[in-house]
Amino acid sequence: MTLLLSDLKQGEKAKIKDFSTVSTLVKRRLIDMGISEGSEICLKCNMPFGGPCMIETLGQCVGLRRNEAATIRVEKR
Repeated sequence: MTLLLSDLKQGEKAKIKDFSTVSTLVKRRLIDMGISEGSEICLKCNMPFGGPCMIETLGQCVGLRRNEAATIRVEKR
């Protein structure tokens, strides 16, 4: 089942399927941190009032803007 990263609920795990629509700068930064298509992630929390999403992967937590998370396709685990 493919959905957007921003659609995940707190604590849900997923695998990144496609982030080709993310801006080049954000994509480069994610890749530099070891996050790529196929990476397993867990949504730690969604900040209120449209704030950032906190994801965990490879033992590190990363904050993403909600509009950037809405362009990343994931497959729920």
